[in-house]
Order: sequence, then C-alpha cells, then structure tokens
Amino acid sequence: MKQEYGFYIDVSRCTGCKTCQLACKDYKDLPADINFRRVYEFTGGGWQKTDDGWTNDVFAYYLSISCNHCSDPICVSICPTGAMYKQEDNGLVSVNEDVCIGCQSCEMACPYGSPQYDERKGIMTKCNGCAERISLGLQPVCVESCPLRALDFGPIDELRAKYGNQASIAPLPAATLTDPNLTITPGRTARATDDHSGLLGNPKEV
Repeated sequence: MKQEYGFYIDVSRCTGCKTCQLACKDYKDLPADINFRRVYEFTGGGWQKTDDGWTNDVFAYYLSISCNHCSDPICVSICPTGAMYKQEDNGLVSVNEDVCIGCQSCEMACPYGSPQYDERKGIMTKCNGCAERISLGLQPVCVESCPLRALDFGPIDELRAKYGNQASIAPLPAATLTDPNLTITPGRTARATDDHSGLLGNPKEV
C-alpha cells in the first residue's frame, strides 16, 4: 500500500474561528460531544516588572487538528477486531462500523485523540479524510470551508515539498510516535512540542 494523502496547517493564518470544525460537524452530522476536527488554543507567558517598567512575553496561537492518517497508526495496530484500517488506495485511516465493538482501545492509544466513541451507535467514529469527496476530486469539507485558507490537503509528498516537514509543535505529541501525514507552518510564536511554558487554553472545547 502506498501512503498518499495528508493535511497541511498554516498556524500563522489560523484565527481560531472554528469554521472548519463546524463545517465538519454539519457535513458528518456529528453529535455535540464529538468533533472530528478540533481547534486547540495554546497560550502562555505573562508580565514581568523590570527596572524600566513592565515587559511581557505573552503568546497565543491556534492549531486545527483532525486525524493525521498516520503512516504507522497505533489505532490500527491496537484494534482487536480489525475495524480500524488504512484504505489501500489512499492510505486514509477509516473505521469499519460493521466490525467495531466499541471497546475504545483506539481512543485510549491515539496520541491525537482522533477516534471518538459515539454513544448513539455504540461504536468508534473518526475522520476519514472525507474519502467520499476525495474520490470525486473534491477537497475535505474542513479544507474547503476555511475562510483564511489555513488548511490544505493532498498527496503528502507534494505538501511537504511545498510547505516543509514540520509536524510537531505544542500541544501536539512528537511526530516520531506514529509518523503522522501532516505538515505545519508554525507561526512566529509557536512552541516546540515538549515546551512547558504554555498551556491549553480551551481544554473543554477539545
């Protein structure tokens, strides 16, 4: 199988408007407690008094994240029934709802929190990269809806050639864990993935 597709996120453009998140919820008819795409707000810094007055190192930025359709997806390897799988033709990670037993092993294992339990169905659900739209030559609905054009989607080799290979900034885990098919333009205030100078500003939203 050849991995083909991935996401690009331009953090320097993202304003945290959540249009991508809401477009996804509407298109996928998701309940209130499930978000296939989530917008993180990472913030930190403060004010310090100096001999000349006051100075600050306050920072904040937004990061829109969905499933990263990893090359080595732990959700697939840990699934006891084979319900989680990578599509042969495009490498997108999907869930076979007819096989899933809702054990939530994938949810607990995924460092990005992508698989989510749907209580209505009693099974796991997740972003499939809008595979049905991709097959028609369309972009995922989150990408198409972004008013700032902060998102892109396509063959991951092309995205990396165009935008670079950065895939780890706070609050994301290290890319070495699952080899995500993701590339990021960090923005000038972005922090390293292991940075502890900031915190998640909207934990109840993600």
